[in-house]
Amino acid sequence: MSEPRAIATDLISEKSGTGYPEPFRGAVAGRCWRALGDAFGLTDFGVNLCTLPPGASSSQRHWHTEEDELVYMLDGELTLVTDAGRQPFRPGMVVGFAKGQADGHHLLNESGALARFLVVGSRRGGDECHYPDIDLMVTADGTFRHRSGEPW
Repeated sequence: MSEPRAIATDLISEKSGTGYPEPFRGAVAGRCWRALGDAFGLTDFGVNLCTLPPGASSSQRHWHTEEDELVYMLDGELTLVTDAGRQPFRPGMVVGFAKGQADGHHLLNESGALARFLVVGSRRGGDECHYPDIDLMVTADGTFRHRSGEPW
């Protein structure tokens, strides 16, 4: 087995898009990320370098049943939105969300410049994702559903 090599993040392909059904896609338009952990075959946790353009959200406001999340702010300025309200999120700040705590969260870019942040999340099976502001959830099999359980 060869030794790991450090690489420049711009050599890792950038991804964009969303699996959200309409009408929930527009909020994350322009969001992109580089799956840093995938580039090294990491399977226990994911690490994404995310870029958020002005006017975009990192996601719909959500929380996970089985996935811990940690977000570290690198560049720009975002607004962190949680059940507790809104807070500026600037370079050097960090926030974590423990699995199973129903605290809907996301980041908004209300500035006029790009923002970059790291997201680290566990990759546990059986995770469900809940979206408290909209009629959406993701079941453990990865299916987007209405709150009633019907598929989108």
